[in-house]
Amino acid sequence: MEKISLNVNNKMVSVEVDPNTPVLWVLRDHLNLAGTKYGCGVAQCGACTIHLDGEATRSCILPVSSVGDKKITTIEGLSAQGDHPVQQAWLEHDVAQCGYCQAGQIMTAAAFLKKNPDPSDEEIVSAMNGNICRCATYMRIRQAIKTAAAAEK
Repeated sequence: MEKISLNVNNKMVSVEVDPNTPVLWVLRDHLNLAGTKYGCGVAQCGACTIHLDGEATRSCILPVSSVGDKKITTIEGLSAQGDHPVQQAWLEHDVAQCGYCQAGQIMTAAAFLKKNPDPSDEEIVSAMNGNICRCATYMRIRQAIKTAAAAEK
């Protein structure tokens, strides 16, 4: 076990964990931030997506010791009131069905829109590729991302 300091959602926190523990489990089990979900465990489904210094990152395979001074943002830290443009667009387009993948979808979309504020349909599909939605709400996800992009202009 090792004491590790992290910047999570703009707060400095310390955890005592094995340095090889994936960030996902530190967030969920040690910091009680359960919005980030466990899906596949091999970084293929996107349910565990967080932002690491603003980059969409799969947390299920990221050892906590590799984070260093980078800033972690979870779905809980995306906006204080749940009013981030992507979150609002998700509600407007009634994207969620079961909801399990949605935090990862939203985190991926928010990071993507920071880099590309006016994406084409093809760019959205490419950016979201690898975020799996078992309910197949992909059309609504794409529409919500377009709405969020327009709202951020």
